[in-house]
Parts: sequence; C-alpha cells; structure tokens
Amino acid sequence: MRAELTGLGARELRTVADVDAAIATPGVIMIVVNSVCGCAAGKARPGIAIALRHDRRPDLVATVFAGADIDATDRARGYFAPYPPSSPSVGLLRDGKLVFMLQRSDIENRDARQIAERLTAAFDLFCATPATS
Repeated sequence: MRAELTGLGARELRTVADVDAAIATPGVIMIVVNSVCGCAAGKARPGIAIALRHDRRPDLVATVFAGADIDATDRARGYFAPYPPSSPSVGLLRDGKLVFMLQRSDIENRDARQIAERLTAAFDLFCATPATS
C-alpha cells in the first residue's frame, strides 16, 4: 500500500518534522493521505498513478499513512483546514497554502479515471510549468 505511492515517486512523510519540511518546499506540493480502505486501493491510488502521468504535476508529491503515521497524518490534515479529516484524501498546497482538496467523499463515488481527471484539472490550474520527468 505504501509502495504503490512511493513507487510513483511520492516522498513518505512519517513524522511531523517531515510534513513541515515538505510544506516549506517552494511551489506546489501534493500530499496524499493514504489508507488501507478499499476506495484507496481501488480508486484513489490508481487515479493518482494515472494523474501523475500528466504533463503538469506538482513540484513535490508526498504521502502520509492514516492509522500508521498518526502524528504526521494529523499534521498534514492540519494544513487541509477547514476540511475535516478524511482517508483517503489529496491536498494540493502552493507555497504552504491549500489550493485544492479531494476528500474521501469525492473519491468513493468515482472511478480511478474520474479521480485522475479531477487531479489533472487541478494540476493544470495550479502547477505552473510542465513536469521535466
């Protein structure tokens, strides 16, 4: 479950310090709150994989794991305010400020392709330049 995202190049954030360091990274950061649920496995992670093939992507892709890295997950969710905690979820932050949020309620009623479409539309809006790799 972790490897599905880290294999796509996502940086694992396992501590509060990891989350804060990622948020301090300039540009657009995507943080995925990963989980063991079926909608994470069958919808969110496959949708993220499709979206990350898009020509525009965040400068940094990172992930926390709900239920395992509890403090890191709580810290990441703090940056997603005013949205309530949800797993799975995806937040896009530009220069530390939340600009886009995809919550579980946005994921559970969509398939992977539809999730990818939502994410790539957000990438087009918020990611300034095409990805180089």
